[in-house]
Amino acid sequence: MLTNQNSLVRRDVRFLGTILGDVLTQLGGESLFYHVEQIREWTKQLRSSFDPELLATCKQGIERLDPATRYDVIRAFSIYFQLVNIAEQNHRMRRNRYHRRSKEGEIQKFSIENTIEQWHRSGVSATEVEQILSFLSLELIVTAHPTEAARRSVLQIHKRIANELMKIDQLEENSEEYENLYHTLFSEISTLWQTDPLRKRKPTVLDEVSNGLYYMDQTLFDVLPLVHQELKRCLTHYYPEHLWNVPSFLRFGSWIGGDRDGNPSVTPAVTWRTLMMHRDLVIRKYEQKVESLLPYLSHSSQRVKISEKLLASIEQDKTEVNAEDLIQGVWRNQEEPYRIKCTYMLARLKHTRSPRREAGSYLNPDAFIADLKLIQDSLQCHQPTGIANKELHSLIDQVKLFGFHLLSLDLRQHSGEHEKAIDEILDTLHIVKGYSDLSEEKKIELLTALLADPRPLTSHFMEYSFETKQLLELFQLVTKAKEEFGEDCISNYLISMTQGTSDLLEVVLLAKEVGLYRHQHDSRLHVVPLLETIDDLHRAEEIMEKYFQNPMFKPGWVNGRAYQEITLGYSDSNKDGGMISANWELYRAQLRLWKLAQKHKLDVKFFHGRGGALGRGGGPLHQSIMANPPHTVLGGVKITEQGEVLSSRYAMKPIALRSLEQATSTYLQSVATALNKVQTELNPEWIKTMEIISDHSLKQYQQLVFDEPCFIPFFHEATPLPEIGELKIGSRPTKRKNSGQFSDLRAIPWVFSWTQTRYLFPAWYAAGTGIAKYLATHETGLAVLQEMYQKWPFFSTLINNLQMALSKADMVIAQQYTSLVDDPEHAEQIHPFIQREFDLTKQQILAITSQNELLEQNPVIQESIILRNPYVDPLSLIQVHLLKERRQDETSQQDEHLLEQVLQTINGIAAGLRNTG
Repeated sequence: MLTNQNSLVRRDVRFLGTILGDVLTQLGGESLFYHVEQIREWTKQLRSSFDPELLATCKQGIERLDPATRYDVIRAFSIYFQLVNIAEQNHRMRRNRYHRRSKEGEIQKFSIENTIEQWHRSGVSATEVEQILSFLSLELIVTAHPTEAARRSVLQIHKRIANELMKIDQLEENSEEYENLYHTLFSEISTLWQTDPLRKRKPTVLDEVSNGLYYMDQTLFDVLPLVHQELKRCLTHYYPEHLWNVPSFLRFGSWIGGDRDGNPSVTPAVTWRTLMMHRDLVIRKYEQKVESLLPYLSHSSQRVKISEKLLASIEQDKTEVNAEDLIQGVWRNQEEPYRIKCTYMLARLKHTRSPRREAGSYLNPDAFIADLKLIQDSLQCHQPTGIANKELHSLIDQVKLFGFHLLSLDLRQHSGEHEKAIDEILDTLHIVKGYSDLSEEKKIELLTALLADPRPLTSHFMEYSFETKQLLELFQLVTKAKEEFGEDCISNYLISMTQGTSDLLEVVLLAKEVGLYRHQHDSRLHVVPLLETIDDLHRAEEIMEKYFQNPMFKPGWVNGRAYQEITLGYSDSNKDGGMISANWELYRAQLRLWKLAQKHKLDVKFFHGRGGALGRGGGPLHQSIMANPPHTVLGGVKITEQGEVLSSRYAMKPIALRSLEQATSTYLQSVATALNKVQTELNPEWIKTMEIISDHSLKQYQQLVFDEPCFIPFFHEATPLPEIGELKIGSRPTKRKNSGQFSDLRAIPWVFSWTQTRYLFPAWYAAGTGIAKYLATHETGLAVLQEMYQKWPFFSTLINNLQMALSKADMVIAQQYTSLVDDPEHAEQIHPFIQREFDLTKQQILAITSQNELLEQNPVIQESIILRNPYVDPLSLIQVHLLKERRQDETSQQDEHLLEQVLQTINGIAAGLRNTG
């Protein structure tokens, strides 16, 4: 076994912390080091034994810091957390290496091999496994809200530090190599100290596209085939008598450059440029792979027999391809046909990447695969094993996964924008005036008739508003994009705030205008509702029933099965109804929608719009999959991977591989369970219990958030919400409209603001009341909840996320933020209310989990939070002081240096708690 896990992490943190201390002393002086250590010592003492006088001393010490020293103190604690995060990532890789190298026969939990071995041991047949494989479809969709809080330059330094830190396990302390490692890391941390951590401007949408592509380029392009290969390896090992063909079941997609909901910067031109960037990157990656094959393909036609098909294809290349513009030209040694073929392939790829699509380009990815297989088949005749064959096999897998489009780009727009456009178009044609004012039934009736009519509604000769013209241009772009980049470059159109069936039919009608929808044919654009609020979730069945019954409805098709994709919004539902109610309503909506789809002989692919933070449905990827109703995974699973989790999951190849392997392992188990109908039956008592808890929780949450007049002013004043709007981490505005209404505030800044204050309010509030009121009327209720926690993945994931949130929250620090509230009575009213609910929730969670303290059963995470909290506290106390100073008058609000320090604390706290929004 891997012993002393926590001691190894602490060793790495101490090592990096010592180097940081040396950097502070050398570059900032003894005085800076003294202030950092003094504040650190105060907050550590406060953690071990709270003393109001010591807290006052600590706050006074912070207030006495001059601005320049204060800025450096903030930077010191922020960089410390960056180093802690790197140390923890290193330990994850260390544990993974241990399991992969273990000679004790121990198979790592949540690994693909663990799942396949269990199946084999329990008697699952190869035929049954084949059935499971036929249902696999797992898509992870990269989003940009918010994008990574750290700059690309900072991420690159982090990666270099991580690569160096991995060497520490092989070195003896006090050895020359250890000293060399110290000096290398000292140099890197010094560079980090002297690098500006904040962007000076908000990223453009194309910046965000580039940020997302960074992970495809650095890790995911290589890691995704490895997951598929590992599944095939395990199947072949445990079922050697069967010939396995693993489908390309795990894919990535993107919203970045296609998500125009509330972001006017996502224009049709930007979307087109996004698709160009996707193609350019993926073909460049193929070019690199083909070039890397050249050293291994020196086989001479004088020494080996080359297939006639390959030789014939080279003759055809000579007539079709202009290869003279390549640096190396056509391979000069005519006795090395594999290298000649690769040269022509490189020329074709270059022409394919060109916007002009010159003669000799590949018409589609299948043509490129065909060329690769020509080489592979010929090699098989004289060298069936070897590096070249292995690399060719890997490249073929990559082309199957990524095509020439790399990522399928989802488009998204708010339902209200489509309604306004349809209103204008129909008014222009004098078909109806005031379409928006029609009843839902009348809208559906009219839209159905228009869809059945083959005549177009729009014309280049008509004048429309700018917004309507842009919307029509977007649909025209989709048609053009499918011709240019391939049918799969854009497959789905998501409708935010879907509140009626007409919202779906409006988009179908716009698709009809450009030929993407024709009544007698399959639709080329899949229209996807996004159900976000608690009310929309309640009405989900009604909305989709009318859509399925409509004669104009056309499902999508995959593996010969009809399906409908439905997106579930975790962020807005949580903001609308709280953690418990949102999760239960989402779970219940899936159950109802699955039954409805089955009635209409459809599969449902649920798209889970989860955030990275706990208050937005976040948590480990594999646990998110496990928490779904078992049978609902049979239509495929789709999950957003938000910008703030990308670096922690996908910056390093070993961690990316482990994260995706965990997700795959869990997904395989979920599909197997779903196909075993006996295991999918839910205990009716559990459902009734959740309904009671959810109802009480919803009332408690909405009573405070919506019915208490001073709550929203408290939120605006006691959190750094206004300052978060100044943090240049995303291109999208923090509000859908320029208003101060709660309904127009996006869920991301809502969660982000509460996280900064250490309340973490959206991640746990009202859970305690819901559980307590259930227990008050059910004598054996605690035993029921404990059984649910042990046996129901949905409930155990919910409870574990709650205890994670409670562990990160801190009411003592949170209370400091109440001093920012203008009206002390508001603070005295709201904070005790939240404090009581916090204490109650903690009490209930400990009882359900049978623990004496939170996360007692997960010592690794518990240790991480304990390690971090004393270092987050100084940043929180400094932030409160800065916010007071900044908000005291208009002059202070205009002080750019003061704002920058506030933003530095926001970055530091986010790194410390490992959450943005």
